[in-house]
Amino acid sequence: MLLNLLIQQPQILGTIIQNTPSWVWGLLVGLLGLGASQLRGRNVGLARAMLMPLAMTGLSAYGIASAFGSAGQAGVLVSAWLAAAVALAGLALWLQPTVPQGTLYAATSRSFYIPGSAMPLALILGIFLTKYFVGVELAMQPVLARDTGFALQIAVLYGIFNGLFAARSLRLWLLVRRSAAFRTSPASTACA
Repeated sequence: MLLNLLIQQPQILGTIIQNTPSWVWGLLVGLLGLGASQLRGRNVGLARAMLMPLAMTGLSAYGIASAFGSAGQAGVLVSAWLAAAVALAGLALWLQPTVPQGTLYAATSRSFYIPGSAMPLALILGIFLTKYFVGVELAMQPVLARDTGFALQIAVLYGIFNGLFAARSLRLWLLVRRSAAFRTSPASTACA
């Protein structure tokens, strides 16, 4: 409905923006900053590298719970979300099983050098915009909160974003595991 409304009455966009709480714009600025920081190569610790995907998973879970939690569909929605996340993570790992070229792991400092990428920014914006547009849709049509088909589509969309984040983290984790395996292999100790 929102898309049709914006096409037929684009002036409604101003009303929607004016009625958006100011904290939402602050959150958007923070998320844009976080995503923009991913555009440049950087050194990050292991814990920090895993923190952003967890935070985005939390934002997705909050998006599902806040939009559809009162409708009593939580079990079905969480199952759809997890199924989509696992399927997308598996597909992404199958299509690209290794970290992007230039990614390095330093075992001594437990940190990564991660080359810049626009993918985290795109995923962050995808999750934010999904949450925003669902909020607008529900404000205009509260009955959608009880529409299982609509809720499932949103849960799957969140799962897709989270699956791509999970695949990125799993690639980094596999790099750590390979590094540990190499350090303890007989061939690496024979070279030392």
